[in-house]
Amino acid sequence: MKKGDKVSCQKETHRSLMMVLFVCSITVFADNPIFQHLFTADPAPMVYKDTVFCYTSHDEDVLVDNFFTMRDWLCYSTTDMVNWRFRGRVASLKNFSWAGTNGAWAVQCIPRDGKFYMYCPVHMKGIGVLVADKPDGPFTDPIKKPLLNNTSNDIDPTVFIDDDGQAYLYWGNPTCTYVKLNKDMISYSGSRVALNMTVESFGARTKTDRATSYEEGPWLCKRNSLYYLIFAGGPLSEHIAYSTSSSPTGPWKYRGVIMPTQSGAAFTNHSGVIDFKGNSYMFYHDQTLSNNGFKRSVSLEKFSYNADGTIPRITATKEGVPQVGVLNPYDTVQAETVCYASGVEMNACNEGIQVDSINNNDYIKIKGVDFGDGAKSFEARVASGASGKIELRLDSQTGKLIGTCDVAGTGGWDKWVTKTCDISGATGKHDLYLKFTGGNGFLFNFNWWRFIPIQTGVESGVKKGAQLQSCITVSTNKKTVTFKPGSGSQQNVSIKLYNLSGSLVSSLFQGEINQSELTMDLKTVPSGTYLVKIQTGKAVMTKEISLQ
Repeated sequence: MKKGDKVSCQKETHRSLMMVLFVCSITVFADNPIFQHLFTADPAPMVYKDTVFCYTSHDEDVLVDNFFTMRDWLCYSTTDMVNWRFRGRVASLKNFSWAGTNGAWAVQCIPRDGKFYMYCPVHMKGIGVLVADKPDGPFTDPIKKPLLNNTSNDIDPTVFIDDDGQAYLYWGNPTCTYVKLNKDMISYSGSRVALNMTVESFGARTKTDRATSYEEGPWLCKRNSLYYLIFAGGPLSEHIAYSTSSSPTGPWKYRGVIMPTQSGAAFTNHSGVIDFKGNSYMFYHDQTLSNNGFKRSVSLEKFSYNADGTIPRITATKEGVPQVGVLNPYDTVQAETVCYASGVEMNACNEGIQVDSINNNDYIKIKGVDFGDGAKSFEARVASGASGKIELRLDSQTGKLIGTCDVAGTGGWDKWVTKTCDISGATGKHDLYLKFTGGNGFLFNFNWWRFIPIQTGVESGVKKGAQLQSCITVSTNKKTVTFKPGSGSQQNVSIKLYNLSGSLVSSLFQGEINQSELTMDLKTVPSGTYLVKIQTGKAVMTKEISLQ
């Protein structure tokens, strides 16, 4: 399901009649919910290096027996908290030989010792664990059975590694239980420990079906020396509340409600809390895109802890959070990196993830794009069995037109080519709208884009030596650069790689070359367009290269 001001009738696989009526009745331009092309729930954010990865469950568009229909888990990432890249359907029930065909509920992933461990509850089956070498997989099942499967309440796992290296796994509805994980993260020591579900620990329930407000969805984290157990509280519709302790295993003291039930709330909620680049964030889900509690969407709010470490009341907003930094349009930007998407879908392709199901007047918004001193051209990686255009507009879908990229047929929907167009009037910071236009039906598939700056700064002072122009060859399929110095040795050769913003990516070589050619391996460099700058005692030159 997409967030936007229009609906294409050609994409009924991602709509129900209720969804169409709801979306057509409103115009939405806010940043919440943060993911729009699919229904997402149970957000589990993970900070890894300079990136936030958010894992979610996935509510299918078509319900089975009018109940949660969930078969896979999704992953998104961001470096600025507003533009999110879809990493794909990174795992599913098919990863487990013991799972059925429905019940892929709230998941969480955590890094340890170069691996990524994902704890996956399968409704009525237990909690499994998957492992991968990268945040977005591929994930595999290392134990071929559930890690935990004692009761039907084994859902909603949250995993946490303390400063001393001990890992804990909490979970459960309607009670909360934990185990101590072993260092291998795929087994545990000791027995399951059920928390003492007292009013002092988890607050009083307003309904008499049980004593405390704890319902499900625990999230365990630590800030300074205080441990937080954040949870969905009942009765339905759920709110978000929390308890604290000086120990990761309690005893817990109830601290109150963080997010009360508000307009647009689903009958469930599930939170995840992180700190990133000096800010604190809470993720949650609601039903604002569907008005259906079985078709939820993830939203995000920024907050600040009180001086005593308590968490303030947090109000759900349509506006979302402010951007952290800017987006560099001179890097290669995956097309599935969006702040707001209208109409399009995102799926796996033979070059990674593509934006597809693109119809006339669909568009993508990318927030806070910094063009600096200006762009001279635009490149787009596309594949098409038809044709269309990409209108490049600033600040709105009808804003200033800075260029139009024509996309003619490429010979097939999986036959990729790079199209270019000239750019005029793109300077400074703007929201960028990629508006797709054309005839009836799907127009093209879209893989990535980038702008070329008017001046990178790398070229300044360059004296292009004629003898160097034929001395460099590039192999893009193997991501190698070969420098041929010609006759005799080259003294004090410097070879550096820059991005198109003029920033140094890598110093490839410095010294004397005594062989006939020098080959440099660039396999660790992301795909994109770069400048190689070669300087000898006689001349300096730059050469633009494209690594795929």
